[in-house]
Amino acid sequence: MKVTVIQEAIIQPDLTKEELSSYWIKLIEIPGVELEIKYPSGYPQPEELHELIGDSDVVFGIWINDKVINEEFLSHHPNLKYIATLGHGFGQFDVEMTRRLGITITNTIYGAQTIAEYAWAMLMEVCHHVSQHSVAYKKTDWTKLENQMDYGRVQTPQIELYGKTCGIFGLGAIGYAFARMAYGFGMNVISYSRHKKEGSKYDFIRQVDFDTMLKESDVISIHAPFTTETADTFNKEAFDKMKDGVILINTARGGLIVEEDLQAALDSGKVFGAGLDVMRSEPPVGDHSLFHTDKTLITAHIAWLTKESRIRACTMAIDNFKAYLAGKPVSVIN
Repeated sequence: MKVTVIQEAIIQPDLTKEELSSYWIKLIEIPGVELEIKYPSGYPQPEELHELIGDSDVVFGIWINDKVINEEFLSHHPNLKYIATLGHGFGQFDVEMTRRLGITITNTIYGAQTIAEYAWAMLMEVCHHVSQHSVAYKKTDWTKLENQMDYGRVQTPQIELYGKTCGIFGLGAIGYAFARMAYGFGMNVISYSRHKKEGSKYDFIRQVDFDTMLKESDVISIHAPFTTETADTFNKEAFDKMKDGVILINTARGGLIVEEDLQAALDSGKVFGAGLDVMRSEPPVGDHSLFHTDKTLITAHIAWLTKESRIRACTMAIDNFKAYLAGKPVSVIN
């Protein structure tokens, strides 16, 4: 059984290629596995994937979308029976076609806490702008009397979250982790999810319909997958239903927000501020109005990038594969 791992480039300062590979090498402990780890310099285009996949039976590290998971692409790899994406999210693809071909596809829910923590950090920054105040403090010459008169003055409104309502769009693993943080800060937590979540662990969350979430929330954090049903969910109609001065956080997928409508909502004050780790085009093509307002924090889809999360993705993906081999597949998305 030929197993290929497509290990993306290390783009963080506290992890090495060799250290990450040391976890993948544990695959050779599985009887019958012939392992090869490939190291592309960046994530390969679909046509480049053909050479990397070759005649593999199993591939780890493919991004799941219709550019790759389609019948024409897969026809070049007739041996392929198991595909593992190393992320939570995935794009649209023909599920029935993959079943017909006998291919099992899994995702890896490795980073719920990591991504929720990053979303919470963005919320804290929107509320307090700690970095802006730190930069100003360190740049100021405090020996000057006129500067001393301004000591302790804040440059931005300081927003307290206690007692306010946090709305969560998508109550999967990441949304739930974020909900626990909001509850710990004394917020009222409400959520809209396509399917109501059952179980006592959700008792502190009031699960509501989408319009109620929009109308009642002081903060909205997005944690849903990007699908045909969720695309452009946060559009002008949705923003119009929100409270004035709402804060919006998105660490899910950029396509859930109509960016022009968000810009208009920021300009009008409907949205006080937005923290975005994702955008519709990644990397962005050309300039964007959202880059030119102090009401936005925007980062380059890095919420998942802790050392712990990348190692966890490896170990969980391997565990998922072992479950598949044992006839009890988990995290199957097709």
